[in-house]
Amino acid sequence: QGFDDAAPLLALAGQLDVLFIGTGPEIAPIPTRLRATLEAAGLGVEIMSSPAACRTYNVLLSEGRRVAVALLPVQAG
Repeated sequence: QGFDDAAPLLALAGQLDVLFIGTGPEIAPIPTRLRATLEAAGLGVEIMSSPAACRTYNVLLSEGRRVAVALLPVQAG
């Protein structure tokens, strides 16, 4: 559901140290409200390009860190 449905991400609260959000081939901002909602739930949020988010996720996962990655589409505005 892209940026409009935070429920799947909020379900991860308390299970992660960091949530990486990949925004496509380039870093793009996510809606301020979404970021605030995720952070208020205790999720550490890092915004990256999707390739960087995948690489970082794999490295930290191999180190045993509690991480997740969400690869969300960027909507042209």
